[in-house]
Amino acid sequence: MATSDLQSGAPYSQRPPASEKPLAELGGDLARQMTSLVHHEIELAKAEMSEKGKQAGVGAGMFGASGALAAFGFGCVTACFVAALQVAMPVWLAALIVAVVYLAVAGVLAFLGRRRIRQATPPVPEAAVESTKEDVEWLKTRAKSARP
Repeated sequence: MATSDLQSGAPYSQRPPASEKPLAELGGDLARQMTSLVHHEIELAKAEMSEKGKQAGVGAGMFGASGALAAFGFGCVTACFVAALQVAMPVWLAALIVAVVYLAVAGVLAFLGRRRIRQATPPVPEAAVESTKEDVEWLKTRAKSARP
């Protein structure tokens, strides 16, 4: 009766009090309610992740557009540098000087980036692995001491 009352949406005041239900029926109600709760929580998580995914997609598109516009701006700044230098020298030499400066900066950044990557490898969370090993050892010791 309680199951049909719950599923039919009977008001709480019309349901029999929990003290009048058998323990097996209470356990069944609890299992059904927990299943329903978990199902609703999963649906809520799906909806939330879907919304966050949409927002992340829009954000990624904006990052892409900003990168393209930044590349165009960088090209304009490069043309400005070349034009400024060509007042004092031939255009080809001005372009060569700007290119050499850019390549030098790129080389320094590549060197520093490679050094950082080497410091970060291997990509294993060493502290977490060590902590987990300690936890496993503690559990083994605890299990051995609990045996009769």
